[in-house]
Amino acid sequence: MRTAFCFDLDGTITATELLPCIASHLGISSEMATLTRATMEGTISFEESLRLRCLILGMVPAEVVHGIVASVPLNGDIVQFIGARASDCFVVTGNLDVWIGPLVNSLRATLYSSEGTFSEGRLVLNSILDKATAIDDLRTRCGYSRIIAVGDGANDVPMLRNADVAIAFGGVHKPSNAALEESDYVTYCQQALCKLLKGL
Repeated sequence: MRTAFCFDLDGTITATELLPCIASHLGISSEMATLTRATMEGTISFEESLRLRCLILGMVPAEVVHGIVASVPLNGDIVQFIGARASDCFVVTGNLDVWIGPLVNSLRATLYSSEGTFSEGRLVLNSILDKATAIDDLRTRCGYSRIIAVGDGANDVPMLRNADVAIAFGGVHKPSNAALEESDYVTYCQQALCKLLKGL
């Protein structure tokens, strides 16, 4: 039986949320933190939140964002788990490919993400990932018979709901109530998470 392991990026693979780090570069950390919190809790939809974030952060050059993202600490045990089975590990994130591409490439995992481009120095949001679509693609196109998903926010609910095994991970903050309701397991420690993943 082929098993796919799907990981949210922000606060799961990374040891902090990425967009607040980018916002800090612009001096708007508190505003972005409020928006992030509202999105995590499901007060504002992820789609609306991402559009607002892209408007706010859209003038930051891609190479600057890549440098910021490269400096963000990662959860080493999770990175090691992915590295040992990269062909069966997938990063499923609403974040933008133009921002996180180099980081995900370094993990050697396959990326499912929202997509954007830069046109005349301005960010253009081309598509927003529905995480359920990634799970469907892994089953129908990639032929995985079992999917294990790890996430923490309201935007992870479609992924958690459609996976065979759903895990809420509170590595950076408590998982949202919506994520907890959809999960079969809950853990707050990356070592415990990896031990669980290896045992499933």
